[in-house]
Amino acid sequence: MSYVHGIHHVTAICGDPQENLDFYTEALGLRLVKRSINQDAPDTYHLFYADAEGHPGTDLTFFPWPQMPRGRKGIGLAVEVGFAVPEGSLAFWAERLREARTEVNDGPERRFGENALRFRDPHGLELSLTEAPGMPEFVPWRQSPVPERHQIRGFHAVRLWERNLADTARFLGEALGYEPASEEGGWHRFAADGGGSGRWIEVRELPEERHGSWGTGAVHHVAFRVSDEEEQLGVRERVLAAGSRPTPVIDRFWFHSVYFKEPGGVLFEIATEGPGFSVDEDPAHLGERLILPPWFEPQRQQIEAALPPLRLGQAVAGRK
Repeated sequence: MSYVHGIHHVTAICGDPQENLDFYTEALGLRLVKRSINQDAPDTYHLFYADAEGHPGTDLTFFPWPQMPRGRKGIGLAVEVGFAVPEGSLAFWAERLREARTEVNDGPERRFGENALRFRDPHGLELSLTEAPGMPEFVPWRQSPVPERHQIRGFHAVRLWERNLADTARFLGEALGYEPASEEGGWHRFAADGGGSGRWIEVRELPEERHGSWGTGAVHHVAFRVSDEEEQLGVRERVLAAGSRPTPVIDRFWFHSVYFKEPGGVLFEIATEGPGFSVDEDPAHLGERLILPPWFEPQRQQIEAALPPLRLGQAVAGRK
C-alpha cells in the first residue's frame, strides 16, 4: 500500500535565472506558474514550471544561485529528472533540443520497454523525456511554443544513485509505501500507487562511487505527494519510525511541507496537493509578477531590490 501518491515536485539549483526562464518556457514549452522567492533565502528567486494549471506531478522548480560552482554528480543525490511526453514525440524533441543548442545524447534508448531521450539543461541538470501514455491531470498550455500533441505531460521518473540499495529500498517501502517493480541494467524501479508516469523512483547501487554535492545543475530535493495534512502527518510518523528525522510541518502557502533525508542522503519532502498556485493569483496570469507569501509582504521593497530583473519570453508575455 502506498502512503504517498507519487512525485509532487522536484527542486533543482540553476545558474542565471534569465537563462533558466528562457530554456524552460521557450525551449521546453513549460508554463512559469509561480515567480516567488526561496523562503529560506529570500534574496533568491524560486521559479516554478509546470502544466497550464500547475498540477502536482508536473512541477519542476529552481533556486537560481549563479555564484555557486557546478554540482558534482554522485551518490546521495537525485541524478536525473525524467519527464513524460506523448508516444511518438521523441523525433520532434530531438530536433527541437538540437535547434536550441542543447546537449543531447545520441538517439533514444530503451528503458523498461519505453523510449527515452537524455539531455542536459543550460546549467548541467540531467533530464530525460520518455514516451508514455497520457497523464489524466495534465492540462496543456495554449500559449506554449510546443504544439499540444508534443507537450511535456509531467514527471515520469526520478533517478537516484545510492551506496547501499537495501537501505534505501527498505526506507522507500516503510516510510513512503513504494514497492519494488522491476530491475534492468543495474537500475531498480520502485512504484507508488501501482506505478506509471510520475510514480516511479529508479535507484542504482554504486558502492564505490563518490558522494555528490549540491551546486548549479544539481537536484536540491524530491517532493512526494499526499492529499492533505492528515495524510502528511501519517507519512511523517512513518518517516520517523523508519529512522529519519523529519522537520515539523512548514507552511509554504501553496502547499505544506515536511523535509527529511533518506538513508543514502537524498533530501526528500512530503508536500500536500493544495491549496495550489491559484490561491493568490488569477489562473490566467500565473507567473507574470513576483508573488510573495503574506508574511514576506512587509519586506517586498527590500526583496525586489535584491532580485535581478526577469524578462518574460514571447510565450509568457504574449498572453497578457
